[in-house]
Order: sequence, then structure tokens, then C-alpha cells
Amino acid sequence: MISTDDQAMHSRDAKRATYIAAWLDGLLGCAKVVVGVLVGSAALVADGIHSFSDLVTDGFVLAATHYGRQGPDQDHHYGHGRIETLATLLLGSVLIFVAGAIAWSSLQRLLAGTEIAAPGIGAMLLALAALLAKEWLFHYTMRIARRVRSKLLEANAWHSRSDVLSTAVVLVALIGAQFGFGWLDAVAAVIVGLLVGKVGWDLLWESARELVDTALPADAQQQMHQVALGVPGVEGVHDLRTRQSAGHAIVDLHVVVGPRISVSEAHEIGNEVSRRLRRAYPALSDVTFHIDPEDDAGEGDPSRFPGLPLRPEVDRVLRQRWSSHPCWPHIEHYRLHYLQGRISVDVFMDGQLSYSELAALPHQLRDLIRDVPWLADVEIKQNVR
Repeated sequence: MISTDDQAMHSRDAKRATYIAAWLDGLLGCAKVVVGVLVGSAALVADGIHSFSDLVTDGFVLAATHYGRQGPDQDHHYGHGRIETLATLLLGSVLIFVAGAIAWSSLQRLLAGTEIAAPGIGAMLLALAALLAKEWLFHYTMRIARRVRSKLLEANAWHSRSDVLSTAVVLVALIGAQFGFGWLDAVAAVIVGLLVGKVGWDLLWESARELVDTALPADAQQQMHQVALGVPGVEGVHDLRTRQSAGHAIVDLHVVVGPRISVSEAHEIGNEVSRRLRRAYPALSDVTFHIDPEDDAGEGDPSRFPGLPLRPEVDRVLRQRWSSHPCWPHIEHYRLHYLQGRISVDVFMDGQLSYSELAALPHQLRDLIRDVPWLADVEIKQNVR
């Protein structure tokens, strides 16, 4: 699991990248609108308005990053990572909407044969500067997104790339208008609209798959299975399940151990499985293991089937059956093993019985419980003083 300090650093990096994007979008939006009005370029004014709309997206990303990176609380026991996933889903939808708007308006201009006045070198230089600035922002934001493993920030980086493409369309339109080929604007815009739509669809598809708990790729699951099997004391692994949340992975699995080892040893084996999985897959944010004393793969959820009696009922039956036997006062305690649908009992004696008495005892005690269907076997253990 990522430490609190690392989580705070990732959140700061993500916010810094988004603040830079917001300032840049604001400055470019003002410059495009002002210059567009001055030179009479509707395309440049529209691109400026597009930049202003990015400010809304940046604010959305900031809010989602702030809340999505918060740790678990009373109402969200698994943290708030799905806020980022939901925001990525919505951002992908925005990209598809922007792509459709670009393609539709450009197609209308192409069919209508709309003419664009010559804008001049200043407007073209501004469009070129905006294109380079947004391309730099794309690479900067994407680098931060991959470092902090934020799908939302990665989506915002692609949003910047869509701005690069839309500004390229405007630049082509401006150059075309300067030389009398205004129709180039519409053709290029339709192509760019399709490219932006593809990016939006990919983000929409990935975030939707995450929201419905799509598993990690099969090869990653197989490798996790092998890592767990490599831990000493692990006799089998089954029901390994994975899902993803905000760039992190979550896994739960059943670990089969020796049927008669202690609870603490079995738990430590599980802890080692968890440690090795985290070392092999740093993206893991949560590992849940279930210890099995025998392989019950494919048997289904045990809560749906009748269970075996717990210790109070076992105590009652054993006291009823064994209390009249001479060995009863010498029984210190017993250990229960729930195996193969029945209960085996290890009986620990106080060490005061003779060897011959101990040798005959298992058979005698088994006879007394032979008709109890859920009791399987009895073994005698003598404590050494």
C-alpha cells in the first residue's frame, strides 16, 4: 500500500500539473478571443472559447483529485479512488462531445462553403504558439499522471492533446484563409474530430471497465498465482480475484496451508504471501487472503451451506459422552480440526496416566462417540511436565 507521505506527494504533483494547465488555458483563451475579434477570425474566437471551457474541466479535475486521493473514512472503507474513475468517465464523455462538435461544425462549414477572411501573420503565430504550449502541457501532464498513476490526470493530458489538434485545425484554417483555401479548415477539423473521439472513447471504455470491476489481464493473474505458490508453507492457491480502482489493483485469494498447523503460523504464511505480492506488483493497494486448511476450490460460498458445530456444542457432546470415563479428570484441553466435512479432536492429557492406559484410550474414546456423525477421529496427546 502506498504510504501516506507518498500519497500526499502524488496529490501535490497532480494538483500542480492541473494548476499549470488552468493558468495556461486562461491565458491562451484570452489571447485567442482578443486576437480573433481583432482580425475577424471566427475559428480563432471559437478556439479561445474552447480554451475557456477547459478551465471548467481543470476545476473538475482538481476537485476529483482532491477527494479521490483521500484515504478511507467511516463511509468509504476502501478509500475514494472511484471518484477519479467516475471523473475519468465523465471527462471521456466530454472529449467525445467536443469531437462531435468539432466534426459537425466543420462539416457544416464545408457544405456551406463558408469563406474565411485573411487573418494575417499575427494570428497564425498566436495559433502556432498555442499549439506548442499545449503540446508541452500534454507531455508534462502525462509524465506526472504516469508517475502518480492517475487515470484522471492522464485523461486531462489527452484533453490537452485534443486542444493541440483543434488548434492545429485552426492554424490550417488560418493559413488556408490567408492563401484562399478556406475549405482546408473543414476537412482537417473532421479528421481531428474523429481522432479526439477515439481518445474519448478509449478513456470512456477503460473507466467503465474499472467501474464494473474488470479483472487484471490473465497473465498478470497467473503470475500472482505463481508468486503466492512460491511462499514456503503454501500448499495451494485458488479463487484468486482481482479488480482495479483509480490506477491501483486489488486482489483477494485463498491460500491452502497444512491442515494442523497453528492459526498464527497460517496467518504469518498469509502475511508473507501479501508481502511478496506487493513487492512484485507495486500497483497493489489492497491484498486480502483467506486461509484454508484444505483445498475447497469450486465448492462455492460456505455461508450458503450448513456448517459444523462450534466449540460450545462440541464441548457439550464430549462432556456428555466422556465425563463418565476415568480419563475425564485428566483431560486438560483439546484442539479441534475441521477437515473434510467432519471434526477431528486432539485430546491433551495431564501426563498422569500410564503408557498402557494411554495406548487403550483412543479406541475407548472413539467408541463413545462413534454414533456422532460430525465427529471423525480422536488422537491422544500427553503434555510433558
